[in-house]
Amino acid sequence: MFKRICIVGVGLIGGSIARTARQQGLCHSIVGYGREQDEQNLQTAQQLGVIDGYSLDLAEAVNGADCVVIATPVASIESIFAQLQPLWSDEVIVTDVGSTKGSVIAAAQKVFGTVPDNLVPAHPIAGAEQSGVTAAVDDLFTRKRLIITPLSHTRLDAVQKIQHFWERLGAQVSVMEVQHHDAVLAATSHLPHILAFALVDMLGHKDEQSEIFQYAAGGFKDFTRIASSDPTMWQDICIANKDEIIPLIEQFKDELDKIQCLLENDDTQQLFATFTYAGHARQRFLDHSDNN
Repeated sequence: MFKRICIVGVGLIGGSIARTARQQGLCHSIVGYGREQDEQNLQTAQQLGVIDGYSLDLAEAVNGADCVVIATPVASIESIFAQLQPLWSDEVIVTDVGSTKGSVIAAAQKVFGTVPDNLVPAHPIAGAEQSGVTAAVDDLFTRKRLIITPLSHTRLDAVQKIQHFWERLGAQVSVMEVQHHDAVLAATSHLPHILAFALVDMLGHKDEQSEIFQYAAGGFKDFTRIASSDPTMWQDICIANKDEIIPLIEQFKDELDKIQCLLENDDTQQLFATFTYAGHARQRFLDHSDNN
């Protein structure tokens, strides 16, 4: 499919792309790129056979590549585009894995003046709490959602090739408009992470006085699992998508205020109705997930 793939950022996602692409025979060679402080991780990636080689010079890394995958935090994508701008070739398909797409489009417009037609923004909805290439696995994307957010002028052949690439990696690919992607992910991923971070932050401070975590049950562990996610990555995601997240926080505040009011008024009937509706709504989600 590709002669040479350059992975910019060989961490959990970039490393898993490389591992699976190699396993599926989707390219002849894979080269990694990172900064000087990333060199130990890149050396590990090469030792593990995740990549064939690496460079700390982006021009050298992308030389001869016909596909460039930007797998760095969303806050760094503008800088990557700026470095790629003098190296840009219409013959190379460039894609990314950022969790927000509006910020990627804005970064491209700022650097290039317009969004290049061979840039195919994408987002694999997959991950883990661990980071770095040692966390990379062959099946991270198997049966996971992958959203492509092309613009109206994005080259059809580039979109089709990236779609086929991700399907070969095991993902279930959907095509979506940029703003719709960011709104959906704000509700289903970004807000839940914020809630988990906020709850553990609050209870963590209480735990210093009352050892509250000693009495936390399995449900607490399940609900707060995502609070172990990379704080730098999630800081970047939340800032990049704050316009979609802030209204959701306001809505969630309203929902908490409603439940507080029901408790204050001992309104057991409406409290039961709220909990019942939530249970049914979650079951609909589970049924939909099982069928896809």
